[in-house]
Amino acid sequence: MSIPSNTRKIPPPVSKAQDVPADSNQEFKNFVADVERLVKEAANLSGDELAHAKIKLNQRINAAKQYISSTSHTLAEQTQKAATATNEYVHEKPWAVIGTGAVMSFVLGLLLGLRNDDPPNK
Repeated sequence: MSIPSNTRKIPPPVSKAQDVPADSNQEFKNFVADVERLVKEAANLSGDELAHAKIKLNQRINAAKQYISSTSHTLAEQTQKAATATNEYVHEKPWAVIGTGAVMSFVLGLLLGLRNDDPPNK
């Protein structure tokens, strides 16, 4: 029995933060499927075939690590860009931010104040 060499290639790094959950979820499912397939096929192997299966498993693990590394790098870059943009906006328009925070706090306080958690007295 030989191990097929159709190991999946890692997908390219994601370009947008909103693509990360779907891409990561699919990559994880692919990884688990590959590992399960290799484990099942390796159960009946010996000698050189077993060594070949170990190599394939290590290649797949390294591909998954590379994907996670590139994805986390992309997320870190986008987070840094968002933080920088927010910081610049707050410094350019501090009163707009203060006003927005005050309005949101007032509305939240109003909504929480109107909430009636006490059961009616009978």
